[in-house]
Amino acid sequence: MTSEVVIDVQQKQISIALLEDKRLVEYQNEPRQASFAVGNIYVAKVKKLMPGLNACFVDVGYERDAFLHYLDLGNQFNSYCKYLKQVESDRKRLYPMAKASRLPDLPKDGSVQQTLKVGQEVLVQIVKEPISTKGPRLTAELSFAGRFLVLMPFGDKVSVSSKIKSGEERARLKQLIQSIKPKNCGVIVRTVAEGKRVAELDAEMKVLTSRWENVLIKVQKTQKRPQLAYEETGRAIAMLRDLFNPSFEAIWVNNEEAFNEVKNYVTLIAPDKASIVKLYTGKVPIFDNFNITKQIKASFGKTVNYKHGAYLIIEHTEAMHVVDVNSGNRSKAENGQEQNALETNLGAADELARQLRLRDMGGIIVVDFIDMNLAEDRQMLYERMCKNMQQDRARHNILPLSKFGLMQITRQRVRPAMDVNVEETCPTCFGTGKIRSSILFTDQLEGKIDRLVNKIGIKKFWLHVHPYVAAYINQGMISLKRKWQMKYGIGVHVVASQKLAFLQYEFYDAKGEFIDMKEEIETK
Repeated sequence: MTSEVVIDVQQKQISIALLEDKRLVEYQNEPRQASFAVGNIYVAKVKKLMPGLNACFVDVGYERDAFLHYLDLGNQFNSYCKYLKQVESDRKRLYPMAKASRLPDLPKDGSVQQTLKVGQEVLVQIVKEPISTKGPRLTAELSFAGRFLVLMPFGDKVSVSSKIKSGEERARLKQLIQSIKPKNCGVIVRTVAEGKRVAELDAEMKVLTSRWENVLIKVQKTQKRPQLAYEETGRAIAMLRDLFNPSFEAIWVNNEEAFNEVKNYVTLIAPDKASIVKLYTGKVPIFDNFNITKQIKASFGKTVNYKHGAYLIIEHTEAMHVVDVNSGNRSKAENGQEQNALETNLGAADELARQLRLRDMGGIIVVDFIDMNLAEDRQMLYERMCKNMQQDRARHNILPLSKFGLMQITRQRVRPAMDVNVEETCPTCFGTGKIRSSILFTDQLEGKIDRLVNKIGIKKFWLHVHPYVAAYINQGMISLKRKWQMKYGIGVHVVASQKLAFLQYEFYDAKGEFIDMKEEIETK
């Protein structure tokens, strides 16, 4: 199986796609200025205590207050609070972490009103992004995740991933980490650290320690509250860190700055894989080049088709995701309805496992498969679903089919499910139902090119249009594009873009920045 990552960096957003055998299996899309993301650390203030819930609401700057439960304060909360006061008391010199005193653990049966008070400053980390009407979910047990290690300030032990089975290797890693970890810090050794040399682990330990020190410096120097104290250096890195796998054959990036960030990051965590990071310089949009745009439009939306005419209907409610399996116009198998239902359900299990990763669906998922009479067929379907979900990094639990033919799945949810709107609003009438004559569209484009070249003074640009329109503009020996180049200069370029609707267009300058050429009548 070949795996590739494609990163599309635009002015306002970053999209990252994971392809397995050229098939889209994971997709993430985030604004470049995204905030309130999992892993961000804030110095915030307690806004309201909720004794009945044994929790409190904390102001982190989001429109809705974030939720912090007493049990998420962590054992070492008292030590954190004392050290935070010591850091803030001296604006010139940072109080050394190694000298921080450790206070007794927080009792597990304590109450939030005895521990916190309104207006108190707390250092918190986001563990769940805002979802629907809920604000972020917080923890006061801070952690800094790297490729091999997770650093936990004020932790008291070194833990090794249970997936590392060798007792000898577990002992080696434990002893090694004990010798290099900073004082007053705990460490979790991740599965990929198995067999790694001390130099690699020590280098990452220093990186993680410096991140913690940078948090403390920001807390020390700034007085504004709430204050973002730590976030990932770049959105591409934050998204790639969770996806990265040494088996990747290529990582394509279409932006030089992001390319350098990704290359430096991969060099740091896997030096032998630095060569797989490649800069994409083609003029065709990067997602179009790798056939990702078409797959996105085919894979999202309420109805998802898969093999032999069968399809899934996926709907999201406040409480859960509901999936219905339909055989559609699939012709019956030779062995009758039972075999037909089994084949349709097995295909649905393959597609559904992909859809869960692709949309990052979380919480409770209920799937209504086609009814099957034989117990061995129901067991086969359950085993197929479990096998398909082994590739999923998110924690999940799958129950066998109920007597009603329903399968219940729970999947870890830390961010809203990816919802891509694949329906296109008419770019020329904006839903009014009345448009200008289509045959005049190219005349409209030429008017904008004339204005761009002769009035605004931009001689070199790329016009992105729907592939059908691009084919029309480029047809013939003396094409419309050639006429434009003869009239306005060879800086006129036409690019077919699959993401655009019919009769929609976009202009980009030589630096790849969007040029807004819409008129007032087109924006109403």
